[in-house]
Amino acid sequence: MGDRKVLLPRRWRTAWGVAIMLTIAAAFVPQPRSHAQGCAEVDVVVARGTGEPGWLGDQIGDPLFGVLRDRLPVSMSAYRVNYPADYSFDVGAGSADLVRHLTVRAAVCPGQQFVLVGYSQGAAVVQAALGTGVVSWYPGRVQLPGYLGDRVAAVLLFGDPVRGLGWNVPGEFLSRTGDWCVGGDPVCGSGLNADAHVAYGSDLVAAANFAANHI
Repeated sequence: MGDRKVLLPRRWRTAWGVAIMLTIAAAFVPQPRSHAQGCAEVDVVVARGTGEPGWLGDQIGDPLFGVLRDRLPVSMSAYRVNYPADYSFDVGAGSADLVRHLTVRAAVCPGQQFVLVGYSQGAAVVQAALGTGVVSWYPGRVQLPGYLGDRVAAVLLFGDPVRGLGWNVPGEFLSRTGDWCVGGDPVCGSGLNADAHVAYGSDLVAAANFAANHI
C-alpha cells in the first residue's frame, strides 16, 4: 500500500493558521486598569499587542490616545482591555472583557461613542469581538451584541494578523475601520522585515484623523 495523506479538517487548518500568525506577531512586539471615568463623549478602548508594555501600550495605545486628544474636540476617556496579551494568545478572554466593558459603559452613558483600537494580537481581539469569522472559533470568545454596533464610531487596527490571513472586519464595520499594515510587516502582510511590525508611529496621525472623521 502506498503512503496515505491525512487531511486535517478545514477548521483545524484555519486555527493553526491564526495561531501561527499570532506567534509571528509575538516575536516582533517589545516586551489592568480602567481609565473610563464619568461619561466622556468618546471612550477609546485599546487591546495591546503581545508583551507590549505601557498602560494602553507603548507602541500604539499610549501615543495614539495622546494624538486623539489633540485632534478630537470632545471629552475622552480610555480603557485598557484586560487580557493576558502573552503567548497564551487568549483572544477569547480579550473579546469577553472588551464586550463587557462596552456593554456596561453603554448602559451607564447612553450618549457615549466608542473607538476600538487593536495592535498585533490586540487587533485579533477586536476582530473576535466584532464577529470576524476566522477568529470565531476561539474558546471563550464573546461577540458584541448587535444593538451596540452603532455605538462604535471607529475601529483602528495596526499590524493585524487577521489581515495577514486575508480577512477583514464584518461588512457593517468596514466603512468605519482603518487597518494599517506597514510595508514589509510579516504579521499583517507578506513581508520579511521584523522591524516593520514596530514601525507604526508615522500612522498615528492618520488614524486619529480617520477617527475624527467618523465621530
